[in-house]
Amino acid sequence: MAQQFSHIVLGLGATGLSVVRYLCEQGITPMVMDSRMQPPGADKLAAAYPEVTLVTGGFDCRYLVQATQIIISPGIAIETPEVRAAFDMGIEVIGDVELFARALAGTAARVIGITGSNGKTTVTTLVGEMAQAAGESYAVGGNIGIPVLDLLITPKDLYVLELSSFQLETTHSLNCIAATCLNISEDHMDRYSDLESYRQAKLKLYEQSKTAVFNRDDARSLPNDPMNQNSFGLGVPEVDDWGIVDGIIMHGCSPIMPIADVAIVGRHNHANLIAAMALAFEAGIDRQHFVDVAKRFNGLSHRCEVVAEHNGVTYVNDSKATNVGATVAAIDGLSEHQGGLILIAGGDGKGADFSELGKAFTNVSVLITLGKDGSKIAKLKDGAFSVNNMADAVSLANELASNGDIVLLSPACASLDMYPNFMARGDDFRAEVGKINA
Repeated sequence: MAQQFSHIVLGLGATGLSVVRYLCEQGITPMVMDSRMQPPGADKLAAAYPEVTLVTGGFDCRYLVQATQIIISPGIAIETPEVRAAFDMGIEVIGDVELFARALAGTAARVIGITGSNGKTTVTTLVGEMAQAAGESYAVGGNIGIPVLDLLITPKDLYVLELSSFQLETTHSLNCIAATCLNISEDHMDRYSDLESYRQAKLKLYEQSKTAVFNRDDARSLPNDPMNQNSFGLGVPEVDDWGIVDGIIMHGCSPIMPIADVAIVGRHNHANLIAAMALAFEAGIDRQHFVDVAKRFNGLSHRCEVVAEHNGVTYVNDSKATNVGATVAAIDGLSEHQGGLILIAGGDGKGADFSELGKAFTNVSVLITLGKDGSKIAKLKDGAFSVNNMADAVSLANELASNGDIVLLSPACASLDMYPNFMARGDDFRAEVGKINA
């Protein structure tokens, strides 16, 4: 072997490129490895960093075991044999978020960390909107949008980070002023041995936080050990917690705003909003900015997004619901609606247990399924319909819907069996809805 590399970046793409840039700025020339023969970002790497060696098609143990530090992409499991061999030899394996954390050590910058099975992006975006309304010097990134190391190019006073369980596996020293695990439901069971191991990956965030903001309506979101903590929920809050009393969002005994003035729809989204308020409060943002944002924030694309209304029927795109918990939350969030609920679900279930959906289906009038695991979901409700594609699903839903009903796309599955990503699936739903009465 001609050369030894102290730092090896596993996985290219946007995150890998951000790590290479950061390391090169520190005077370190890493090697990059990717299991794909033509990884995304290879052309950019060659153009910007011609001195960096890229090895594709696998991970070469000969280099890994001689490294000082391996920076691993969230998409690559630590249990990958070549990585595990290096790890077991005492070689440090971390992710880009840990590099970010170490870069901020000793600075006055504040960090808010947000994880959970569902609602992360909505809450992260809401906190960012509240920071913007307050005139904060802030940045939003992580699992949403910009890789964390790229946020350091223009330093800010406040960083609002969406963090996945994969990212948290390799993060140890993120010093958050406040952090939340919004909820825990079965997801990524193709990577974790069981729900508890997935949960513990998420809860690692609390260990790196000054204040834990947990969901008192989800016991799985509580910290493992007592610490400085607060809670949010849809019920009456105690002491300094956050909740709802007689239709008013409350912080302890202090009223914030009527829930009727909130723009975003669905009980689960109301919980997300309250969580964002609790986090923003811990960051020192004034309550008036919570109200301003809550009155105008309508939600994000593909997340309980109202896309159209035809003949009194409302069509809602929740394609981002890529796991069972997200779909259960969407159904529950719309359960107080007076009309019927027609659900379109199915896709790649990633090995998940769908049984929890059966309980939620009591609030579903009609079930239409499609995709790889659609037949498994269809078995959970009598009279379910199975179709071949989104066009057939929307057409059938339109035939069955009556004035006052909601047609909800909330798949409870990943999209990769039929689409490049969940956005393409949601766009297909929107396009088919657009053909109604056209």
